[in-house]
Amino acid sequence: MAAFGRFTQSLVRSSLTQTRRQLSAAAEHGEHSTKTWKILTFVVALPGVGVCMLNTFLKEQQHSHEQPEFIPYSHLRIRSKRFPWGDGNKSLFHNPHVNALPDGYEGHDE
Repeated sequence: MAAFGRFTQSLVRSSLTQTRRQLSAAAEHGEHSTKTWKILTFVVALPGVGVCMLNTFLKEQQHSHEQPEFIPYSHLRIRSKRFPWGDGNKSLFHNPHVNALPDGYEGHDE
């Protein structure tokens, strides 16, 4: 009976030792991965975001900010019932510089 107890303890000890070795190996791998991703973040990702921001800024400078001519197409801006907010004619995310109302853009009396 005592031999069985010693055998069980030795199995438990060997499995614990093996688990500790695996965890320490994983920790070393984790440190290496962390260092790699930190370098990639500062060398690739942040400059990439900066280049995208610069590209967007330069493209916006070339873009014309004029409103297109209003053409009252019958299939657009149909209001079968009023919106439940505001004056009932504007959508929830209405932008007066971009979105036209059924009778034309706001502030332009033509």
